[in-house]
Amino acid sequence: MDKTYYDPKDLRKFGKITEWSEELGTKFFDYYGKVFEEGELTAREKSLIALAVSHAVHCPYCIDAYTGDALKRGITKGEMMEAVHVAGAIQAGATLVHGVQMMNKVNKLEM
Repeated sequence: MDKTYYDPKDLRKFGKITEWSEELGTKFFDYYGKVFEEGELTAREKSLIALAVSHAVHCPYCIDAYTGDALKRGITKGEMMEAVHVAGAIQAGATLVHGVQMMNKVNKLEM
């Protein structure tokens, strides 16, 4: 299959989001850049977090971008996969913990 819904070439167009809303686009990129500066966390740690979150929010553009970034920063395949599993476990836990809401509702309705 040559075509997918998400065109990998679109990632290179990300900077163009400012064209239709320059003020908001610029503010976003200023914020984004600030977030990824070295701080309490290293750029390497932030890259690994971004890769895991990319999987949790199902963003193929982010997955591509942060997989490449992670490799450039020396993050190993094992570290990347472990981070993806952490994201998956948190996502699964978040889904399952909402089962408590369902259980509470059922118990209330059965009263």
